[in-house]
Amino acid sequence: MRIASYNIRKSVGLDWKRDPDRILQVLREISADIVLLQEVDKRVGSRQGTLPSPVDPDGIQYDFVDIAERPLSVGWHGNAILYGPSVELLSFERVPLPSFEPRGAVSALFQTKGSKPFRVIGAHLGLQTTMRAKQAAALTDYMASMPSGTPCVLAGDFNEWRLHGAACQVFEKQFDVLTPGPSFHTARPKLPLDRFVVSREVVSSECRVFTSDTTRKASDHLPIYLDTDSL
Repeated sequence: MRIASYNIRKSVGLDWKRDPDRILQVLREISADIVLLQEVDKRVGSRQGTLPSPVDPDGIQYDFVDIAERPLSVGWHGNAILYGPSVELLSFERVPLPSFEPRGAVSALFQTKGSKPFRVIGAHLGLQTTMRAKQAAALTDYMASMPSGTPCVLAGDFNEWRLHGAACQVFEKQFDVLTPGPSFHTARPKLPLDRFVVSREVVSSECRVFTSDTTRKASDHLPIYLDTDSL
């Protein structure tokens, strides 16, 4: 099972051109079963999504979890979940987060053939340190409320520059925080803004920042991915 997370900056690349085809190429290269996206919708107006639906990057057809509230959006507060044919969607929900600005997480329950259900959550945390900690606390409570033994994977853009920043310290009290490495800025990656938080049932076989010629120009973030045999 491969789960990826990618802040696509509304499909605007380092050349300041909106080019969804580059994002589709990155998705093709990563070839994940589930992809958590941030900044997938335009910020103003109708909040129109910047990727086609369904997403079909030559060989893997993804569907969006139907999380959007606006007719032209594909996400909620910019967060979206893509899933491929290897997993079955059981349910989904929106998770409000405390914030000075509109923020929220998206959550979906999946299952594969022969596996028990597992929870995947996508989030984009705020820029202010104290608020990030409050958002992390809300997400920790949400993950802890799952039925006992339910594997949980949270991923996204945490906006956390330090290795053990305020939000990570909150998560680490109950869960494992996986930091694949520097994922921002794409031109010179130095900051580990994108991370995973997993419950103890999830064992990672690989967790990395994904780089290619396409990722170096498709967005200002590099995507990250987690491979696991425990889902």
